[in-house]
Amino acid sequence: MRKKLALAITGVATAFALTACGSSEPTADAAATLDPANPTVIKVGASPVPQADILNYIDENLAQEAGIDIDVVEYDDYVLPNTSLADGSLDANYFQTEAYLATEMKEKGYEFAHGAGVHVEPMTVFSKKFDNAEDVTEGTTVLLNNDPVNQIRGMRVLEEAGLLKNIADDDSVLTVEGDKEKNPLGLVLKDANAEQVPQYYMSDDSIGVAVINGNFIVQAKLNKDEILAQESGENNPNANFLTWRDGEETPAIAKLEELLHSDEVRDYIEKTWNDGSVIAAF
Repeated sequence: MRKKLALAITGVATAFALTACGSSEPTADAAATLDPANPTVIKVGASPVPQADILNYIDENLAQEAGIDIDVVEYDDYVLPNTSLADGSLDANYFQTEAYLATEMKEKGYEFAHGAGVHVEPMTVFSKKFDNAEDVTEGTTVLLNNDPVNQIRGMRVLEEAGLLKNIADDDSVLTVEGDKEKNPLGLVLKDANAEQVPQYYMSDDSIGVAVINGNFIVQAKLNKDEILAQESGENNPNANFLTWRDGEETPAIAKLEELLHSDEVRDYIEKTWNDGSVIAAF
C-alpha cells in the first residue's frame, strides 16, 4: 500500500545539545504470529526518497512471503514522522539518523527505540558558480539546512572542503558567520528547511554554494557535475534506520527490521543509486 502526505514547514536554526541514543534490536520474534496468507499490516512513515522507495521495494517483493503488508506514508518534512509515531498514527518510521533522534528525544520527551543503520545519504556541496571548492570567493552566499543536527553535519563537510575551519558541535550559521577564525572567507551563511534548500539553489542566483541532503538531491534531480564536495560513506554515523515506540517491538516490526538488512535490499540500493547518492550501511 502507498500513501502520500506532502507537508512543508518553516523554521529558524536553533542550536541544541546532542545526547547519545543507542539502538535497540526488536525483542519480538520476527516469525511469531506472522501468516503469509493473512499478512499483518504495519504503517510506516518515511521520506519519499530513498526511504519510501526502499520500503515499497520490500512491500512489492519480500513482504507478503514474510507475512507483513507495509502501508507507506510519505512525509516531506522531518518533524511529523516522529509526532505521528508518538501519537500512534504510525507503527514505525524510517527517515532519521541517531544524532537527530537523540535531539528529538531529549527536547520532546519521545520514548523511541531503533534498529541498525540501513543506508547513508551523503551530505553534498553543490555550486553552479564554482568548479572546485578552492575556487569559492570571499563573501559567497552559502545555503545550509536549518535543522541543527544536519546543519552541523553540513558545516563539517564545508570544513573538510576547506571552506570553514574548527567547527564545534554547538556551532550554527549564527555563531560562525561573523567568526573570522572559523569563517576566513567571510561566507554569508543562510539556512532553510531541508526540502527547500535545493529549490532555492536552483532558483536563486544569489546562492553560490548549497549543502544538500542526499535524499533531496535525488528528488530534485540535481546535476552531479555541480558537486564541489561530498560526505564520505565510510564509517559514517549518519545512517538512517527504522524507529518504533520503545516497548512496542511487534513481530511485524522485527520482520521489517530483518528485511531492511537483507541481501536483496542491499542489492536494490546499490543498483538503484549507483551514483553514490545513497549508500548501504550494512
